[in-house]
Amino acid sequence: MQTAEVQSALGKLTPNELRLLDMLSDPNCIWAPQPGPQLEAYFSPADILFYGGAAGGGKTDLALGLSLTAHQRAVIFRRVYPELKGIIERLKTLTHGMGKYNSTEHVWRGVVGGKRRVIELESIQYEDDKKDQQGRDRDLHIFDEVPNFSESQVRFVIGWNRTADPTQRTRVVLTGNPPTDPEGEWVIKMFGPWLIPEYRETLTDPLTGAVMLGEDGLPIELGPAQPGELRWFVVDAKGKDHPVRDGIPCYVKGVVDKEGDLTLVTPKSRTFIPARVTDNEFYMRTGYMATLQALPEPLRSQMLEGKFDLKADDHPWQVIPTTWVEAAQARWTDQRPDGPQSALGVDVARGGKDRTVIQARYGTWFAPPLIYPGTMTRDGDSVAALVVAAREDSAHINIDATNVGTSAYDSLNRMELPVTPVINSSGTDERDMSGALTFANLRAMSYWRLREALDPAKGQGLALPPDPGLKTDLCAPRWKLTARGFQVELKEEIISRIGRSPDVGDAVVMALLEPTEPPEYFVPGSYSMGFGK
Repeated sequence: MQTAEVQSALGKLTPNELRLLDMLSDPNCIWAPQPGPQLEAYFSPADILFYGGAAGGGKTDLALGLSLTAHQRAVIFRRVYPELKGIIERLKTLTHGMGKYNSTEHVWRGVVGGKRRVIELESIQYEDDKKDQQGRDRDLHIFDEVPNFSESQVRFVIGWNRTADPTQRTRVVLTGNPPTDPEGEWVIKMFGPWLIPEYRETLTDPLTGAVMLGEDGLPIELGPAQPGELRWFVVDAKGKDHPVRDGIPCYVKGVVDKEGDLTLVTPKSRTFIPARVTDNEFYMRTGYMATLQALPEPLRSQMLEGKFDLKADDHPWQVIPTTWVEAAQARWTDQRPDGPQSALGVDVARGGKDRTVIQARYGTWFAPPLIYPGTMTRDGDSVAALVVAAREDSAHINIDATNVGTSAYDSLNRMELPVTPVINSSGTDERDMSGALTFANLRAMSYWRLREALDPAKGQGLALPPDPGLKTDLCAPRWKLTARGFQVELKEEIISRIGRSPDVGDAVVMALLEPTEPPEYFVPGSYSMGFGK
């Protein structure tokens, strides 16, 4: 090509394409992004980037490419460690013997582009495993297949996205496909401006809550965002996102310093960049697209086209339908109804990492749960004191009397309070509303009673707090039919799947129960429970 032709061709390239040329011209370049979404993601200025959507868009390569060429200390997370095997193999291929991977520490160390790089491969299987990452500074955090993580895991860990090097940029990259179960739907909410077509939100002052007005005197309304467009957010003291106009530091309600004074908060930018298999030249050569086309719906549309607006199907053996829980949460208001407190459900922590949850019910309205770390409830008397403080009127107390909860029940019983020990393994003669279904134990019966109460056709119109964690807890349990009747999976099985104890959900279930006889007639292990009123 003549010089004029080269100059003309260069003039048609975007700034990011010109930067790509610079990368490719470096003889030491070991990796460069593909033109298209991967290139735009690599150079995106967003503090928090969500990349992908569809399968095959080059998510893993982006994660490793950034770690090897743009950052000094990176960490790549998968929910369970065996899922990192493919990433580790790809890392070894890209480095071609450069540096060294320590299989014991799960860390790669080497020098690329004249800079020392460290890449850690980690998993966060259970909810409390996130605490193992506390205080560990990395300038790049990557959560691969992010819908498999809980929102609290991601938000907690990225709090340490930082570096002492003023020349090193910090950022968070989330990769993944549309969630295939309710547990991952928090990602859609977090990136609502890009993933929810009907997204609309009026801008409010994060300190006062006042509606913000534009130059025309009208409220500023935010609509859907374009791929790669930056939006800024601050997080209040309760962990709730607040969109703001730009990245200028501002005051946020409840966010204070050690002296209790308001402190300026710097907004973080977010964006979403979609990518499909058609954007990946290498996968297109292998026929991977045909594999995606053969998937059943709605998985085909989710994986091939990256559609987030398809409702994830409930598991076929899910006890309580997701839409029923969502309807109950939509009915909830923060205005407590008139009338006395009906019952308290108490799920007692089994250990220091678990939580004790006290759930109050007022008729069909459930109050926000009171949650205490297990370190605060090490014995029965400490649990009993918290229950007494939460109890109003003549509310009945239903408490999990298994393991640690036994001593808490004994403490409340000595106070001569109306308390019933809930022993989930106990048998019951109760049947479902139709009279046809029997239950393997009290746990199965109590969960089915909640299902019946949430039934949109025959239920009681319960109002549940709009907490995503509660939704996950109630939608997680699965059932099966046994010779003894309907049975709900053990709590331990749920913990292994969602990474934490469904303690808030269990407390809600217990708060709905009411004894069929006065408490003084109960003998632990030989009682039945009725339907809450």
